[in-house]
Amino acid sequence: MRLLAGLALAGLMAPGLALAGPMGAQLPELLYAGTAKDQRDLFAADCRAGAADACFGTGMIDVVKAAEGLAGALYRHGATAPDMPAAAMLLGIPDGVEGGAPPDGAEPITYEKLRAILDEFITGLDAARQSFLLAGEGDDFVITIDPLRVRLDLNGDGVADEAETLAVLLGDMIELPQARSKGGKTAEVDTSIGFDRADAFWFAGYTQIIAAPVDLLLAHDFSEFFTAIGHRVFPSAGLPMQNYQSNSSLFVDPQTDTFLADAIAAIHLADFPVADAVRLQGVLARMQEVTGLSRRNWEAILAETDDNRELVPSPRQTSIVPGMEVSEEVVAAWMETLERVDAILAGELLLPHWRFAQGISLPAYFETAEETDLVMLFTGQGALPFLREGPVADADSFAAGNAVFGDRWPNFAIWFN
Repeated sequence: MRLLAGLALAGLMAPGLALAGPMGAQLPELLYAGTAKDQRDLFAADCRAGAADACFGTGMIDVVKAAEGLAGALYRHGATAPDMPAAAMLLGIPDGVEGGAPPDGAEPITYEKLRAILDEFITGLDAARQSFLLAGEGDDFVITIDPLRVRLDLNGDGVADEAETLAVLLGDMIELPQARSKGGKTAEVDTSIGFDRADAFWFAGYTQIIAAPVDLLLAHDFSEFFTAIGHRVFPSAGLPMQNYQSNSSLFVDPQTDTFLADAIAAIHLADFPVADAVRLQGVLARMQEVTGLSRRNWEAILAETDDNRELVPSPRQTSIVPGMEVSEEVVAAWMETLERVDAILAGELLLPHWRFAQGISLPAYFETAEETDLVMLFTGQGALPFLREGPVADADSFAAGNAVFGDRWPNFAIWFN
């Protein structure tokens, strides 16, 4: 109670700073302890009562639950990143991530089980999206969280321990901020973020960015591909080819030869019938929602009057990302980029194909495709049903963004969502 009273007093002493309510104030420590999901019902009840910070907390908890559910399932089945980047990307596993089976061995997996795992993951993301939308549409709040201290139960044993923080998880994948020496003393780098109403729209958009490629996969029947290549991801989960990886040498050595054989099989089977046309159309809707949420995010950002460790700052706020300042020019270029992306998603601006003067209409693909044959799409014949007359996207279409973002455009795209 004294902590909450102190926070309330600080809020009264800081004009323009909207602190979190009681549930929001508890959220950081619950996330650091890995126990936030145990309080979801309380957050959801406060959210239904109109507390925007509780809606944000509900969304965060649902994201954690979705991530833990996916990670725990992959761990149970002994998933690891395959030595085939394309297959890793298709199955949503970051390249370079090491996996491992539980001590008592990996559980067998089937195509149906994998689909169920991925479907549950999407359901969790969509639940989080709804809560984040309610938070973004509610009253102002600020919840200061250090993402690197958030714990996730990655192996599904029911406990999120000290080795399961985002800092540990990301440590081998990205360069994390290091402690700095100043005046002979070591100062820890503050990696906390003041999450607010604008960031709720940001998170809502990211749930759709993550869900879209998984939904795209689930809209297709990829059973033959999985049966032939799945052992590269699940090497000990009972798939047909897991015991035939290094029997004898054909060209180079057993390991290289089996890799080449599986790569050829992957190319041969990269033809996926559409199994759920409605789901495929929904992927386009998700992509369109991403740009809409980005606009709502920026509308909220530009209306802010505080400057409290912003995830994405306005030109009047301070960037916590070194060397990535946000100016009026940057915002204008991003808005123009969103317009171009919206035109592509609406079919008003077509995607180029190296073989044709015409361009590919994304709506035509998402609304009419009966199969996705990656090889035939690349070579041209598979693209014929989706070719349309009209302006085709090129470098000039994104001239404003290219001029402002330059080689750093991927960094801005990931940051801005």
